[in-house]
Amino acid sequence: MRARIYKSTGSWYVVRGEDGKTYQARIKGVMKIEGITSTNPIAVGDEVKMEIEEVQEESAIISEIYDRKNYVARVSPHNKHQHHIIASNLDQSLLFVTLKDPKTSQGFMDRFLISCEAFHVPAIIVFNKADLYKKKELEKFDRLKEIYEAIGYTVLLCSVTEQKGLDEVKALLSNKTSLLSGHSGVGKSTFINALFPEFNLRTQEVSGWSGKGMHTTTFAEMFDLPGGGHIIDTPGIRELGLVDISKEELAHYFPEMRERMNDCQFNNCMHIEEPNCAIKKATETGEISAERYYSYRTILDTMESEW
Repeated sequence: MRARIYKSTGSWYVVRGEDGKTYQARIKGVMKIEGITSTNPIAVGDEVKMEIEEVQEESAIISEIYDRKNYVARVSPHNKHQHHIIASNLDQSLLFVTLKDPKTSQGFMDRFLISCEAFHVPAIIVFNKADLYKKKELEKFDRLKEIYEAIGYTVLLCSVTEQKGLDEVKALLSNKTSLLSGHSGVGKSTFINALFPEFNLRTQEVSGWSGKGMHTTTFAEMFDLPGGGHIIDTPGIRELGLVDISKEELAHYFPEMRERMNDCQFNNCMHIEEPNCAIKKATETGEISAERYYSYRTILDTMESEW
């Protein structure tokens, strides 16, 4: 029977079969997936083939994983030479960020967007907790909205307290499989509960002494949306190491660089000190934002130590 993975808790998986029933399933023997060296052989969102063991117990054995349309991965928190697949078979990804309590860095946002570009997952940026923003944060939001919309990303400003942006997000989620991510404490679970109270996700305040969010979700989990579609809720991500991306490829995952790099004098231009570099020229004229170019250079500088 064909089934889809809804939750992984290590060695056991919660799966929904074609028959509409939920089963507890485990992997048959040792399964290897060609070309993927991840810490988790099966991820939430995977389509699998399973055999039912016990109808009464609703347990099953997973014997095969069908080809993935795409997936989003991060460097494993436990081993920087391996990666961990966050979720697979996605239509889009929503990154929840905040400009206050806690503040999401632009570097983190850009790393997430690079990962989505690399794995062919359209990304949407949701600036949450707008009710906390003062003049400084609202000016910052306007600048970031201008930067990211100019390169093709959808940017939303939301607040559960003020009931702002909820309908727009709900409309975007309809009939799609969406990955929801962000740092701990950005209000993602509170936001989902406001849209879909029936999920009753655990929420927690930002840790006062550190200013960082505390983890409430420990495993990625998929939920069926009323009216069609799915959301995949993920644990709060503290850091996001890039996976399987070389320094030479990095600029390809910045859409504004990708469309200009053929105009560079050298094919292997790294857009740093080379003469007649179209990317540096576009940054100087303001066609590429200085913030994004700075992100590119910063990520480039850290890549050798990651891999």
